[in-house]
Amino acid sequence: MSIATLDDLKVLYSGFDLCHPTTSVSMTINGPAPSILAMFMNAAIDQHLEKFQADNGREPTDTEAEKIREWTLANVRGTVQADILKEDQGQNTCIFSTEFSLKVMGDIAQYFVHHNVRNFYSVSISGYHIAEAGANPISQLAFTLSNGFTLVEAYLARGMHIDDFAPNLSYFFSNGMDPEYTVMGRVARRIWAVAMKEKYGANERSQKLKYHIQTSGRSLHAQEIAFNDIRTTLQALIAIYDNCNSLHTNAYDEAITTPTEESVRRAMAIQLIINREWGLAKNENPNQGAFIIEELTELVEEAVLSEFEKIADRGGVLGAMETGYQRGKIQEESMHYEMLKHTGEYPIIGVNTFRSPHGDPVPESIELARSTEDEKQSQLKRLADFHERHAGESPAMLQRLQQAVIDNANVFEVLMDAVRVCSLGQITNALFEVGGQYRRSM
Repeated sequence: MSIATLDDLKVLYSGFDLCHPTTSVSMTINGPAPSILAMFMNAAIDQHLEKFQADNGREPTDTEAEKIREWTLANVRGTVQADILKEDQGQNTCIFSTEFSLKVMGDIAQYFVHHNVRNFYSVSISGYHIAEAGANPISQLAFTLSNGFTLVEAYLARGMHIDDFAPNLSYFFSNGMDPEYTVMGRVARRIWAVAMKEKYGANERSQKLKYHIQTSGRSLHAQEIAFNDIRTTLQALIAIYDNCNSLHTNAYDEAITTPTEESVRRAMAIQLIINREWGLAKNENPNQGAFIIEELTELVEEAVLSEFEKIADRGGVLGAMETGYQRGKIQEESMHYEMLKHTGEYPIIGVNTFRSPHGDPVPESIELARSTEDEKQSQLKRLADFHERHAGESPAMLQRLQQAVIDNANVFEVLMDAVRVCSLGQITNALFEVGGQYRRSM
């Protein structure tokens, strides 16, 4: 289902205790992330307000409600992607101007500090989409880390303290088949820790880089589709050996369709077998000290720092984005990869070498995940009902939201109220008028 209102989000998460210690929700949302995040936080708060009422047979007093609200914010766990920089560089789903998006990202971080939101990551600084767009592992790592340091500088410029917001930053990388991916995490952690300590004077917790790995979607192929599980297994293995904080293994059929239940179970089994059956994975760092790992770490770090210098020469991340530097480099590397793939210089088993003598049989039927007409109409009906119920409140709230932007106030603080009476479309259109709509630099 799509999320247009707070009601939709409550339907999506019904049945889950959003503050349970074992519940963590990751939202891979970027352009509309602030509004969806505000809906999520409100859904968690309402869930526990309703629980209080059910347990006590009465509504909480204002003081009790405020305590429940603050407790919920302190205990809810998860991540929202919200990385607008990689959207410009690699994925193309920006909706607001970059300047305004960065401002609201800072508002979220500030809100998290003021309300003691410590178990939720306010941004997942993402290299995965940069890699999927075609970047090689060096560019993925260099662009992603430089985007992270840009956020650090932006938040510091607001007067925030490094140790207040740095622990709520997380990273998201892609693992492919190239050798550099083997040391992706350790190089990222080394560069981050040194910069946090030496440049920013951050404490030990802020020096610890947390990152998620997803196996490479670009490495999956429609030909010999069953071989994709082998590639995913190897990518998952090096992610676990490199001590990633969390891992997503792709389903083998994602090369052609939305994953089926069977393929998702197989993808999950890859992680379970490595973690529960593969004995060497029980050692925290089995590759530590190996010559190739040490050498790769030095070479990749040197290459990443060299790329930092090229970005700095172009006025930093934002200056480089204005000239399309990152996007251009990603496109060049994508073309280079495609050329090597088509010439066979980059061997891909079953695709451009060791092809099946029986050809590439087309599956008789492919299970596609599509909404039914009833589901579509249900979504539209819920939206219309929401608009009708809040028709008297939403205009004033939208005006208040726009005024917060004009006054340079904390937009997310107002969004927490706005999502209770305004839909995502209403909020987005209102913010377009004062925050600016995204336009790519040409």
